[in-house]
Amino acid sequence: MAAGPAPEARSLMDEQTFLDNFNNLKYPRKTYLCYEVELLVGENHIPLDDYKGFVRNEGADEGSERRHAESIFLGDIASWNLDTELRYRVTCFISWSPCADCADELTKFLTKNRHVNLRIFAARIYDYLQGYEAGLRKLKAAGAEVAIMSLQEFEYCWKNFVDHQQDEDESFPPWDNLVVRSEELSQRLEGILQPSVLVFRWPSQVSVTAAHSDIMSQASREKRRDPP
Repeated sequence: MAAGPAPEARSLMDEQTFLDNFNNLKYPRKTYLCYEVELLVGENHIPLDDYKGFVRNEGADEGSERRHAESIFLGDIASWNLDTELRYRVTCFISWSPCADCADELTKFLTKNRHVNLRIFAARIYDYLQGYEAGLRKLKAAGAEVAIMSLQEFEYCWKNFVDHQQDEDESFPPWDNLVVRSEELSQRLEGILQPSVLVFRWPSQVSVTAAHSDIMSQASREKRRDPP
């Protein structure tokens, strides 16, 4: 089956939009998702530049029906009709990790599209709604690679998805504590992605807990974004 028509010429994100929404020390309401697709041929990864761009959630501040960035992206990729006889790798760089519902949508997509590998790099962890931990573990179990954006991913996005009107070679301007915060979030995500374990207590008490359960400070809770 031949792939469907490619999207029109892709747009680039302006610099300030990227800095405002991907800064891992901030808590913006919007969600941006940058994506790229590669054709896998043996050990080679062939970039498909026609399938490269970004989307953002809708309705969070327009008063219309809310649509998460992941849902919008899945709608776009379905329209491409990627050849099921070929193998692809889709990489997403997202300003917030998927919520439970979006993780479920992505999991269903992977289950139905075995010819697609998925990598997700998130700037921060979305923990506004319950179930996000289980959703991320479910996504990992479906074969997706889920990780936190490091300095390398921020630099890559800056180079490939951001419009540098003044200077195409302008280097990414890292903010203070970017690396420290990224490492903290990576450790937290690692704990979330651990499988649930049984904890036995003598003589008869049995409880089920998630390994490395996440404890949020009240200060962090007050800074959470609204649902996208």
